Parts: sequence; structure tokens; C-alpha cells
Amino acid sequence: MTKSSEIEELSYQLDDLTLTALACGSEADEPLLCLHGYLDNAASFLPLMQQIAQESTLLSDRRVIALDWPGHGHSDHRSIGAHYHFFDYVSELLKLFTLNNWQAIDIVAHSMGAMIASAFAAAFPEKVKSLTLIDSFGFICAPEELATDQLRRGVLSRVKSSNASRSFTEEMAVKARLHVSDLKVDHAKIIVQRSLVEVDSKPINSDDNANVLYRWRSDPRLRTISPYRLSLKQGQQLFSDIKCPLQLIYGDKGMEMVITGLEHFSQGAKNLKTTKLPGGHHVHMEKAKELLLILSHFFSEIKTSV
Repeated sequence: MTKSSEIEELSYQLDDLTLTALACGSEADEPLLCLHGYLDNAASFLPLMQQIAQESTLLSDRRVIALDWPGHGHSDHRSIGAHYHFFDYVSELLKLFTLNNWQAIDIVAHSMGAMIASAFAAAFPEKVKSLTLIDSFGFICAPEELATDQLRRGVLSRVKSSNASRSFTEEMAVKARLHVSDLKVDHAKIIVQRSLVEVDSKPINSDDNANVLYRWRSDPRLRTISPYRLSLKQGQQLFSDIKCPLQLIYGDKGMEMVITGLEHFSQGAKNLKTTKLPGGHHVHMEKAKELLLILSHFFSEIKTSV
């Protein structure tokens, strides 16, 4: 990697919450904000950053910043008694923009991050130059008649005990992640390594990590059920207020909800472009080179049309 492409660790102080991020590129360049999905972290965008370094020309004029959401990666957990309400993430994005004095910038967002970014782009159109959604389109909605059931399940999920104190090896953590996702082994390792904190270490020698034990960094409260959902009509109204150039990149073996999302939300989407790539839900990790080419072309088109 060139000097300007080295991966940096960043931190942002938002009131009493510290958010962390990974970044590459010159601080003087225009920011490109990358937002990860549920129970992932900033490392899911490392393949893209590494691809930028290899290509040397595409997006070399961008300051790529991949954020760790609260409770994820190295970012702080929410305070005692707090929970992870969807729209609170939107509020934190606005605080992040204010802190950095960002005007309109481009956002690339995956899965849960894409839903948050979509809500942010709708509510604060002046802040988003363009929006790239990765294997996610629209919002998770629920029928209005299920509101009571959603509330009950959400509140009850908060009182269940967690396994936050359980320790395990890195290999066990990777296997656990592979069991609940379609991630490739090397990609699972990238995400898992940023998701762990060491709790005990008794290696036989410097190359032996078999006896090193870890626990998850992520906040156990992330696994609770949301006590509320938008209705489909509310979600459609919100999504229809996205005014910036919008593109969807999704995997042909990705989440089925993307196809459902296109059926329910694309009618209200303006300036939409879609690209299907071979891959799963983490297609941005699997096809980092293709993603880089698509982003570079997308941004060039936007610049030309202005």
C-alpha cells in the first residue's frame, strides 16, 4: 500500500458515545462513508480498501471511512438501560456529520447500514450526494395488526439472559459466524477478528494461538427484538423521499428480502440503478474489484451530470 492508502484507526466522540472507524486515503480528500450491516463491523469494507490500494487510480482521490456502529466493532456500547432503536442510528449519523462538518457526501451501505442510510438520506437529503445500497432495499416492515405482538416480543427479549461472559477460541468464533451466514472463511475471519476481545492467553509459543480465549466485543443487547416496526405504508413513504442518485448492488445468492424490497419500494425510488453480481449477502467482500469499478463509474456519472 502507498502511504496515503494505509489503513488507519479513527475515533469520534459523540456526546458520551465514542464511535470508531477504519479509514484510508488522504484527510484532504472528499470523504466516502461506508456503513456495515447487523453484527458486522467496519472490517467488512477492508476488501474494498485493499482493492483501492491495488488499483492505485480508482477512488484514489477519496477518503474512505468505514464506521463501526454503536455496540459493534470497537465502538462504545450504549449506556446501561439504553437499547438499540433503529432511528437512534440516524440521529448518530447526523451528529457524526455535524462533528466532521461534512456537507453532501457519498454513502455506501450494506444490509442494516443500508436501511439506516436510506432513512438518513430521506430525512436529511442535503447531507447525501449519492447512496449505494448493498444487498438491501427498503425497510423491514410489519403489518399494523401485529403491533401488539411486536411490542410484547420485543420487551420480553430484553429480559432474557445472555452468554456475554462465555469465552472461546478464534476458530470457534469463526465457525459460529459461518454457521449463521453465507460468508466465505477468509471474510468471516476479517469480521470476527474485529469482533473479539481477548480474555485469557496461555500460548505454548509465540505462534500458538490455540489456547488464546476471547469473548464477543459486540453488545448482547443488539440481539434483542425491536419492540416496533414501520408499517409498509410508512416505509414506502420514507423511502420515496430519497432524492439523491441511488443504486442497488446485490448478490444473485443474497437476501431474498432484496427482491421483495424491489417489489415494495422501487416504485417510489428516483434515479435508481441496479446491478446484480455473482455472490451472497456479503457480495461487497466477495466482489471487491467489481464493486470498486461500479462505484467509480457511478460517481463519475454523477459528477458529469452536475
